[in-house]
Amino acid sequence: MDWFSTLQSLLWSGWVSLLDYLAAHVLLCLLPAFIIAGYMSAMIPKEAITRYLGPKAPKWISYPAAAFGGFILAVCSCTILPLFAGIWKRGAGLGPAVTFLFVGPAINILALTYTGAAIGFDIALARLILSIFFGIVIGLLMAWIFRREESAIAANADLFATEVKVRPAVWVTFGLLIAILIAGTLQIPALTNVYVTLHLPWQIPSGLLTALTQANLTLQGATLIGLLVIIAFLAWKGFESIFDGISGWTVAAVIAIAMTILLAAPLTQSGSLIIGLNGRFFAIFILLVATGWVAARAFDQDDLINWIAETWKFVKQIFPLLIVGVFLAGIAKGLIPEAWVRAVAGQNTLWANLAGVLFGVFMYFPTLVEVPVARMFLDLGMARGPLLAYLLADPELSLQSILVLNGVMGRKKTATYVTLVAILSTLAGYLFGAFLAH
Repeated sequence: MDWFSTLQSLLWSGWVSLLDYLAAHVLLCLLPAFIIAGYMSAMIPKEAITRYLGPKAPKWISYPAAAFGGFILAVCSCTILPLFAGIWKRGAGLGPAVTFLFVGPAINILALTYTGAAIGFDIALARLILSIFFGIVIGLLMAWIFRREESAIAANADLFATEVKVRPAVWVTFGLLIAILIAGTLQIPALTNVYVTLHLPWQIPSGLLTALTQANLTLQGATLIGLLVIIAFLAWKGFESIFDGISGWTVAAVIAIAMTILLAAPLTQSGSLIIGLNGRFFAIFILLVATGWVAARAFDQDDLINWIAETWKFVKQIFPLLIVGVFLAGIAKGLIPEAWVRAVAGQNTLWANLAGVLFGVFMYFPTLVEVPVARMFLDLGMARGPLLAYLLADPELSLQSILVLNGVMGRKKTATYVTLVAILSTLAGYLFGAFLAH
């Protein structure tokens, strides 16, 4: 029955990984990203996208714009996926869209800072420079490889060559949505400091505490997962037939989403009913109210219906694949023994650097979490070259990212992108380890 115990352990590893992902990485990161992607698709005219990122835009404008956009928007590797799908479906050229996809999770300012502090400034600087360079190179190569398709798209882009004016309210609302995404994830004292402490007059049953501890969950995390289930039901009832009109189910789903994002912000102590209302909570509250007020005054019912419909389409297309990918990644982590890290990636060889890339695929961790994991790899004996290869590949080539990209871009483009990222990350780690690592 050893095989049964092993299978049970692997399934539990995948389940715990999924619970942790849903509790900690979806609400303040992924939900706003889906809403932003749906908003861009519904509210921002295609011409406003193609003007800067389209296949006919000058490369010296489109690729830097894509790199800069990825840098300022992305806060998590899963966040970039719906945003990438949004800008590409709205007419962005394949090259700039891929640059945006690669750069976003790779050069997150928080991850770079954390990398420098935990591992070394040399790794952080190499990660920054190589991520921007690779993002542009991979984008250019993808555009060249699939240039026939891009030429056809560029020919059709003539239909949208005229300049369009976007209502100021569209950009104001877009800015507020981006602010919600940033306020939900940025780690600065003004947002993380607790200003009000609430002591709820209840006690947590010991059995519930034990169950939460076994699942590596806090009471807040479990509550948020429960709210996600409620949102899923309300959204199914209110969004699936949204073109029939905004119903009570629709309103309930929107309110539940806003309230859940807000409830994810406060700090709670594990196993306790002490809630710390931090700056993040108050910032998100103000931004949610402002967004609701502007949207209600500036957009008519058709605008709101299109926004909801596009968001719901992205959720149905991407979120199930993310769930499957996170679960499989959790299982994979249980299959790779720690001693193997020392044996396979302890020297700076091409094979060791390729192993670092494969670690990034099968041992995916959300942004910032990959840094202490990389520190663990370093302590276990991983060479600094393969370590850089891992850090370059981890945000880009996780199982869930590959599954999602396959659904968005198709098998051929996804395979090409994965191959390019793997080759360049391997070579970068090898050259770094050979010439620059200390």
